[in-house]
Order: sequence, then structure tokens, then C-alpha cells
Amino acid sequence: MITETIILAVEISTTETKQMFTLKVAIRLLTLKRAHFLRSAKGQKGGYRLAKHPNQIFLADVICLFDGVLAPTELVSENFYETMPIEKEKKLTRAFKDIRDYVSNKLERTSIADVAK
Repeated sequence: MITETIILAVEISTTETKQMFTLKVAIRLLTLKRAHFLRSAKGQKGGYRLAKHPNQIFLADVICLFDGVLAPTELVSENFYETMPIEKEKKLTRAFKDIRDYVSNKLERTSIADVAK
């Protein structure tokens, strides 16, 4: 069941690589926990579990947590707008806005339950 178990299968060759990988995963899990996507429990049956039902966790929220904006460029970002030289190219700017809108709408409506089916 997706809410109970997340299995990660990765071949790791060196101890140093394994430690780096473990640290990166730990940081990601802690970030997800602080954002209330995961909860943790200690003990023999401990670990991380989803804090909400998979239908309530949307891809846009998780992606924004780690990557920031969904826009392909700051020029068309709704929250982190920055002027850019290509702004003069109205058709290109419109294309980027259309891409932003499509991706944003799709990710905001797609839950992790949808992709786990």
C-alpha cells in the first residue's frame, strides 16, 4: 500500500557514495515532514508515512517545495517575475506563458494517488 511503504532500490558502490545518498534522502524526508506531507514514528515499526491521503497531495506542491516555481522561466512566473531580454519577443513570451499554464494546471490537479495507479 502506497501510504504504508516506500521502497527505494538503488545500487550504491562505495561507502562515501552511500553516506552522501543517505544524507540527501534524509534531508528530502525531513523537508517533506516539515511541509506536512510525511509524518514519522520511532521504534521497530517506525519510519515515514504519508501525513495525508495520497489524493490530497498534489505534484505541484511537492515540486514547488523542492524546485520553487513551476514556470519554465522567471519571465512568466506569477510569484517570482524577473524581466528578461526575451520579453521583447511577444510570441515567445506567450508560448512560455502557455507552457506555464498547462504544466501548472496539470500538476495542480494530479495527486500522488493518480500517478501511483
